[in-house]
Amino acid sequence: MPYVSPEIRDELDRARRAQTPGELNYVLTLEIIEYLEEKGLSYQTINDIMGALEGAKAEFYRRVAIPYENDKIEENGDVYVTDANGHPYYPK
Repeated sequence: MPYVSPEIRDELDRARRAQTPGELNYVLTLEIIEYLEEKGLSYQTINDIMGALEGAKAEFYRRVAIPYENDKIEENGDVYVTDANGHPYYPK
């Protein structure tokens, strides 16, 4: 269970946006619990929830983290040796 104080939980329940990683975890957990209660506990529901979380994680990584990392490579230089196409390779 995400460790968020009861006061913060009440605020989050009233639609205040999460301000910390713990609060974000709490809000996401509430959504998962609500979905689980609606669909019922089963292998399929567990699999659906885990798949949705993995999909959201992968999409966040693809859409946010990769472009950010690419910008930082441009800004600071790459630590990997790359070929003409920008693909890393490992010289012997």
